[in-house]
Amino acid sequence: MHSELSPCATMVGLKPPEVPPPAAVKFVSAGMAGCIADLCTFPLDTAKVRLQIQGEVTIPRTVSSVEYRGVLGTLSTMVRTEGARSLYRGLAAGLQRQMSFASIRIGLYDSVKQLYTPKGADNTGMATRLLAGCTTGAVAVACAQPTDVVKVRFQASGAQWDSARRYSGTVDAYRTIAREEGVRGLWRGTLPNIARNAIINCGELVTYDLLKDALLRAQLMTDNVPCHFVAAFGAGFCATVVASPVDVVKTRYMNASPGQYRNALSCLLALLMQDGPAGLYKGFVPSFLRLGSWNVVMFVSYEQLQRLMVLARPALA
Repeated sequence: MHSELSPCATMVGLKPPEVPPPAAVKFVSAGMAGCIADLCTFPLDTAKVRLQIQGEVTIPRTVSSVEYRGVLGTLSTMVRTEGARSLYRGLAAGLQRQMSFASIRIGLYDSVKQLYTPKGADNTGMATRLLAGCTTGAVAVACAQPTDVVKVRFQASGAQWDSARRYSGTVDAYRTIAREEGVRGLWRGTLPNIARNAIINCGELVTYDLLKDALLRAQLMTDNVPCHFVAAFGAGFCATVVASPVDVVKTRYMNASPGQYRNALSCLLALLMQDGPAGLYKGFVPSFLRLGSWNVVMFVSYEQLQRLMVLARPALA
């Protein structure tokens, strides 16, 4: 995601490096930026999960009269019935996920894109960008899936009366799932998650890549924070629109008890029979608020962290 720039310094943020940062810098920066973005937007992600599984799980009688309604309604209901800490339930697993997931799918995107680009090519084509996005997204899911399963279980636990305290902590969750559901339980929902993140990766990274490149080439903006903000916001909206249906199925399947669904397809069919096509976009508003804000925080942090690490390398040498 590096573009040719004019030699002028930026007015906002750190000055862009004269040469692209090495892959190791991008890898570490992506993981750190993903953690920063999760810290800022985790309550919205939890609200999204609660809205997506609503109607599937049995909500306690004490709160059944106050179902989750909208983003603010979901957040206020959780704070009122479960306490403010419930908004960050599963954060430890979420940060563990970003340290591996974001590092691979975002930090290695440019390297894989260069690998797929034919030698001597002047520009990177759309197909190459999409292929690179799908590749890093799939590899990242394969590595980080157990952390995603644990994160979703914790986020959904407050809506499940019979299992609200089934895990005493993050490490206990990994052990309990492996013991009760087998090691395969930690990779529950891998296929729909690969599909989701391949789509999201293309929606996020490729859209961000193209928007940023277009803004710079048209000289509408310089390579600074406002440019990153605009490109990231557009990438978040695009990713939410194309990935929401897969995200709903992934969340329900990963949160399901053993034997509830035979596979991801049966989960999809059950969802369509119960809620119709509109069910595929359950939690769309919190998904967009979360994914849009997550992209803005992540990409702005990612770009600045790369530049900070490049500036710090000579001092550390």
